[in-house]
Amino acid sequence: MRTLNPRISATNRDIVTGLEPDFVYPLENLTISQGRDATFTCVVSNLGGYRVSPSSSVSGDHSGGAKARVAWIKADTKAVLAIHEHVITNNARLSVTHSDYNTWTLNIRGVRREDRGIYMCQVNTDPMKSQSAFLEVVIPPDIISEETSNDLMVPEGGSAKLVCKARGYPKPEIVWKREDGAEIISRAGLSGGKTKLATAEGETLTLSKVTRSEMGTYLCIASNGVPPSVSKRMMLHVHCRNTMVFSFSGKCYFLLTVLIPWKPQFRLTRQ
Repeated sequence: MRTLNPRISATNRDIVTGLEPDFVYPLENLTISQGRDATFTCVVSNLGGYRVSPSSSVSGDHSGGAKARVAWIKADTKAVLAIHEHVITNNARLSVTHSDYNTWTLNIRGVRREDRGIYMCQVNTDPMKSQSAFLEVVIPPDIISEETSNDLMVPEGGSAKLVCKARGYPKPEIVWKREDGAEIISRAGLSGGKTKLATAEGETLTLSKVTRSEMGTYLCIASNGVPPSVSKRMMLHVHCRNTMVFSFSGKCYFLLTVLIPWKPQFRLTRQ
């Protein structure tokens, strides 16, 4: 990106004709999701009839004075983006348009995180006039699969640790809940006192001294105010410590073998 002086020099320039340009509306701050388009609109009055000309014109004939121009500048990097109708920076995603010579727009197609910053609309009056606005680029949450837990099996009475990581801007918040609507059981301290929660917060959900009733599907939901929120399902299996035959619907089933002594009774008969 070409970096120049953020102000179009008006040194040695005098007003020739026309009322001085002024901004009609303030430049508005924008919050745009990454990948969408952003448009800054700068409305300037009296721009078409205003002339500037080098003061070195001794004759006093300034009829050939140039029209005042609008420039777009990335103020935080001091990069001139466009002057009047011409894009200066080497960025194919930027374009400028105008309507009736008083409404000027800077269009940024498919905004990226690096587009975030302060944008300035500037008119080369003497002294310069400018107004600025901030472009915030937000990113919806996305769960990081390689850093997030999958289905888990633990023994009854053991501990389960479920992890959910997400990226995005602002940083996503993680909320846990059970898919079946049952409460999450939190046990604290050596006493193992139970607290029942409708939801739990944080990247890590730790369940201690798990019971068969805690078997089921857990959801981690990532959100940061930028739609859509995303979630991942994780199945927690709890197997019984004793010899288990099979489990179903959170219950363990066993085969119980009972040995009963039996002494057959025989009766012999003669024929």
